[in-house]
Amino acid sequence: MAKQNKGYQTGAVRIIAGRWRGRKLTVPNVSGLRPTPDRVRETVFNWLQPLIGDTHCLDLFSGSGVLGFEAASRGAKQVDMVELDTKVAMQLQDNCQLLNAENCHIIQNTAQRFLMNNSMKYDVVFIDPPYQADLWAEIAQLLVDSGCLVGNAHIYLEYPSKIDLPVLPKHWNLKKDKKAGDVRYCLFINEVGEAE
Repeated sequence: MAKQNKGYQTGAVRIIAGRWRGRKLTVPNVSGLRPTPDRVRETVFNWLQPLIGDTHCLDLFSGSGVLGFEAASRGAKQVDMVELDTKVAMQLQDNCQLLNAENCHIIQNTAQRFLMNNSMKYDVVFIDPPYQADLWAEIAQLLVDSGCLVGNAHIYLEYPSKIDLPVLPKHWNLKKDKKAGDVRYCLFINEVGEAE
């Protein structure tokens, strides 16, 4: 995750809505960690609100965990948060305990290894990798190859607005697309039935 966004209060993020509305969560001071800003999250979850309840969500490159915790707060049945950095993963676990978030699971691993060894099917997936790593196309293909997307799964993608949309599977149809400052964020639907 490349840089901190303007308007982000260093050291904490807040949950916008749901059962944990207004709760602030600690974010470790780790170089490159850039939590999704409140206004972007509000838009994304307005897009997802009609379907987020009772879903299985995957938050890849979880970082602050704010996307995953927001989904859980709004009624997701299960949220798996994948984060490689030890310090960040430990803070995610602490935040789970603080919220008593039994529906959130922290997995310390690379997104690639997790996807190659995963058997769970997901309704909603958040992809927000470190910008400098340029992993969007690779992770998208792994999501398809692993078979972990349900039919009509929704995939959220966040990337720097200065680059073109990454190459994605042809059956991922763009549903929503917005820009906020240096960030472009999109919502896709996996429209092939069960991923192959």
